[in-house]
Amino acid sequence: MNIIRNMEAAFLFSLSVAGAASVALEAIPPAQAHVAAPAAAQAASIATPTSMAVVKVSAKRMTAAEKQQSLALERARQGA
Repeated sequence: MNIIRNMEAAFLFSLSVAGAASVALEAIPPAQAHVAAPAAAQAASIATPTSMAVVKVSAKRMTAAEKQQSLALERARQGA
């Protein structure tokens, strides 16, 4: 019988803590984050069920010598 009373007390305590936490969290104002509307270029790059995402790369291509130098540097870093 004593165990049942303790379980009832634990349940009532947890219920009161949950209720107080709910009231306390409701009193906190929501964050004031503002998201700017996406620009036309950004809107075109977002994938939707009817359109594919578009990625525009505006960098120049590496020459063969630059590729070899980059690969050599990468291999040297992996070996270190």
